[in-house]
Amino acid sequence: MRELSGVELAGMLGITKGRVSQLVSEGKLAGCYRGDGRDRRYDPVAVARALGKRIDMGQQLGNGARTQAAAASILQASVVPAQTPSPAAAIPTTQVAEYEKARTEKAQEEARRLRRLNAEAEGTFVLAEEVARQVRRQIGQEVAEVATFIRDAARAIADRHQLDFKDVRQQMLEQWRSHRGSRVDAAEERAGAATLTDAESAGDI
Repeated sequence: MRELSGVELAGMLGITKGRVSQLVSEGKLAGCYRGDGRDRRYDPVAVARALGKRIDMGQQLGNGARTQAAAASILQASVVPAQTPSPAAAIPTTQVAEYEKARTEKAQEEARRLRRLNAEAEGTFVLAEEVARQVRRQIGQEVAEVATFIRDAARAIADRHQLDFKDVRQQMLEQWRSHRGSRVDAAEERAGAATLTDAESAGDI
């Protein structure tokens, strides 16, 4: 670009000629001009670069914002714009795919959680942990009743046949524990082989 006079530079930057002189006196345009006084001629590209570096944030919020914009325009006009990639091209395709996959999985999990809450509220499904808790409580009650039965039965057998109560009770308890152990093993085997029902699979909860 051709060199500019102080008046021309001021007009291009949208400031006064006095402000141009002030920038010169402050040393902010050092190396951006030749000559002195009215004969001074400014290199607009050099001025634009100098102002682009020297205008602080406080000035950018005020009158400096116009000067900054004008300087940017000068620089843009002085060079051939380089071809810049689009925002989509700046992000690798694999990262975009992984991001979309993560978003989809998160949305699916949230939808599944809401379906489960709705099903629980409607009484359609019951959580397995709640079932297990109730079963343990019922089993505990049954075991307590069986223990009472064994004690009373052992007492009756011992009295009738003149046997030692503790020995009879101990033998009955051992038989019961053996029976209970086999029942537990069978129940665990059935539970391990259990599969989802059609309704559970369709519910996807």
